[in-house]
Amino acid sequence: MKNLITLTNICKKYNTGDNHFYALKDVCINIEEGEMVAISGSSGSGKSTLMNIIGCLDIPSSGEYVLGGDNILKLRDNQLSKIRNLTIGFVFQSFNLIPGFTAIENVELPLVYRGIAKKQRKKLALEALEKVGLCDRITHRPDQLSGGQQQRVAIARAIAASPPLILADEPTGNLDRASSDQVMETLTELHKEGHTIILITHNEKLAVQMPRLITISDGIVV
Repeated sequence: MKNLITLTNICKKYNTGDNHFYALKDVCINIEEGEMVAISGSSGSGKSTLMNIIGCLDIPSSGEYVLGGDNILKLRDNQLSKIRNLTIGFVFQSFNLIPGFTAIENVELPLVYRGIAKKQRKKLALEALEKVGLCDRITHRPDQLSGGQQQRVAIARAIAASPPLILADEPTGNLDRASSDQVMETLTELHKEGHTIILITHNEKLAVQMPRLITISDGIVV
């Protein structure tokens, strides 16, 4: 396997008046294609900052980040936007579904931004919803779905265009135990299909079940 992600001496510094502090300090991480990895740490540890950098939502103050062969720090904003759209599927704790859209419409939305034709969008969205076990809920709006079902719609939206990387930020944080188990089973199946899965979590019990665990504390990988 070759590396999908290479982080070298990544630092993130924030300035507050005359003072500054480091949210990340010389972070070095390699993640191979097809790995399933948890990044864990307590609140304020730097894991959210790291997630934002991995997801190309923020840039480090120094260091080097190579994603799929692209040196991220040398790209312009429009190029970063294209990388996010083509390479990364995001799953968030708060689902981020559009209330007035049906499940299939929510899944189709990122495909619209990719310029995919309507017929192909519907096909890809249906296939993604089938993968997460929601073929019977495609016309339901978010308020007609349970929390677990909403999160699985969010996962379907993330995978519809088959991005190589799925970045899941506390995907079970708002769910009960049964729904959490379903979401984790879905992510595990996607990993078996070849997706690289990065799970950001403060839940130690969940993190230690992952094939690989990276722990961060005070901005340092420990």
